[in-house]
Amino acid sequence: MSKIVQEFGIQEALKKLGVEAINNGTSTGSNNFSSGGELSSYSPVDGALIGKVRTTSKEDYEKVMEAANNAFKIWRTKPAPQRGEIVRQFGDKLRELKEPLGKLVSYEMGKSYQEGLGEVQEMIDICDFAVGLSRQLHGLTMHSERPGHRMYEQYHPLGVVGIISAFNFPVAVWAWNTALAWISGDVCVWKPSEKTPLCGVACQNIAVAVFKENNLPEGISCLINGDYTVGEFMTHDKRVPLVSATGSIRMGKIVAQAVAARLGKSLLELGGNNAIIVTPDADIKMTVIGAVFGAVGTAGQRCTSTRRLIIHDAIYDKVKEAIVTAYKQLRIGNPLDQKNHVGPLIDTDAVSMYQKALKKVVEEGGKLIVEGGVLEGAGYESGCYVKPAIAEANNNFEIVQHETFAPVLYLLKYSGDVENAIAIQNGVVQGLSSAIMTNNLREAERFLSAQGSDCGIANVNIGTSGAEIGGAFGGEKETGGGRESGSDAWKIYMRRQTNTINYTTDLPLAQGIKFDL
Repeated sequence: MSKIVQEFGIQEALKKLGVEAINNGTSTGSNNFSSGGELSSYSPVDGALIGKVRTTSKEDYEKVMEAANNAFKIWRTKPAPQRGEIVRQFGDKLRELKEPLGKLVSYEMGKSYQEGLGEVQEMIDICDFAVGLSRQLHGLTMHSERPGHRMYEQYHPLGVVGIISAFNFPVAVWAWNTALAWISGDVCVWKPSEKTPLCGVACQNIAVAVFKENNLPEGISCLINGDYTVGEFMTHDKRVPLVSATGSIRMGKIVAQAVAARLGKSLLELGGNNAIIVTPDADIKMTVIGAVFGAVGTAGQRCTSTRRLIIHDAIYDKVKEAIVTAYKQLRIGNPLDQKNHVGPLIDTDAVSMYQKALKKVVEEGGKLIVEGGVLEGAGYESGCYVKPAIAEANNNFEIVQHETFAPVLYLLKYSGDVENAIAIQNGVVQGLSSAIMTNNLREAERFLSAQGSDCGIANVNIGTSGAEIGGAFGGEKETGGGRESGSDAWKIYMRRQTNTINYTTDLPLAQGIKFDL
C-alpha cells in the first residue's frame, strides 16, 4: 500500500463508496452482468493499482439493454415530479459522500482534491436544478386556424440515453446528462472512460442504493465498462435514440457518423482551443488569475482550459512578465495535498503528447519562455508529472491550431482594434469557450455581438475555464454543437409532439382544403 493511500485515507473513501479495496484483485461488475476481461485502474498520482473492473462483452451488453428497456417501461409512467424526488434523494446521497467521492476523483484522475470536491458539487447542483425542472417540462399552446380546434405541443421521454464520458470529468459530465435524462423519464446506459472506471462504479453504487430504497429497478441507471469497442455497442444500436459523447474531435466525428447512419441523435461535447483576449483596458491582476488557473487547472486537461492568450502589443511585455512570474509560484505534486496547485497528467501517453507539442512549437518558430519538462524523483514516481509551459507563438502554427490536452499556454500578439484579436481567436476549428479581459464597454459588447466570439461560451472579465450549471454548456464548429446542463438543454433528452384536438362535429381540413364525400 502506497504512502499516499495511507496518509490521505483512500481505502476508507473506497469502502464508503462500495468500491473494492486497493490491490485486492477483485473485479467489480457492471449491473452484475459483466463477464468480460479485466480492466485495471492505475492512479497517475503514484502509479499504484487502485482496482480492477470487469469489461462488458456483447452478451453482457444485451442483458444490460434488456434491463434498461424493462426499467424504462416503468420509469416513464412515473409523473415527472416523482422522478424529480428520486433525483433529489440521489443529490442528498452525494452530499453525504461528497468527501470520499471527491477523494476518489482526485486519486484516480489526478486533479486536485479541491477540484474533485468541486466536481461532486457540480453533481449536487445539477440534481437541485433537475428537481426544480421536473415541475417545468412545459410545452406550448397555439391557436389553431380551424374553428373548434385546440393545438398544443408536449414532450415525452426518448427511451434509453447512451452516455460516453471522458476521464477529465469522470463523474460530473455523467451527472449533467443523467439528472436531466432521469427527470425527463429516460433511463441511462453509461460507458465511463476506461482510464477512470472506478469513479463509474462508485456513482452506480450510489444510484442503485437510491433505487432500492424506492423499490425501483436498477436498470434506470446502467454501467458498461471497456474500451471504444464497448462504446460502439451503443453508437450502432437503434435502441439508443440519443448518444451523448464527450471527448476528442476525432472521437466525436466517429460517433456522429455512426449515430447519424441510423438516424439517431447525438449530443457532442468535443475539443476546445480556448483563448483569452487581453486588451489595453484589461485589469492585469484579474487577467493573471484567470489565465493561470485556466491554463494549469486540472493540469490543462479541461475542455475549457485556456490554450491561447491573445495580448495587445501595447501591454504585451507587461502581461508576459506577470504571467511568467506567476508560473514561478506554482507548486506541482500530489493533488491530494492541498498545498499543491498542479497534479499529474492522466498517464504517460499524455506526457508524450505534451513533449511532442513543446518540440513542435519550437520547430515551427516559437520560443519557450517557461520551459516545460517531465518531473522525476521522489513524489513523481508515476512519470505523469510535468511542468506547465509557456511559448510565444503564432496562431497559424499547426500545433497552435490543435488542442493539446496538457498545461501548454501559447502567447499571441495582436495590434490595432479588438476586431483583430477576435479574428485570431475565431481562427481555429474549435468553438467552445472564450473570454475577453477589458474594462472598455464597447470592446466587451463587440466581443459578445454576432460579429464577435464564435464560441458557445463567451465571458467578460473571467477566464475560459469553469462553468455554472445554470447555463447551457457546449460549443460550436468542431466542438460539436451540443448543449448540456442548464437553460433548456433538457429538451434534447425528450421527443417533441404536436397535438391537435377537434371538439366539434365537423372535420375541416387545414389550409381550407375541400374534400367532400
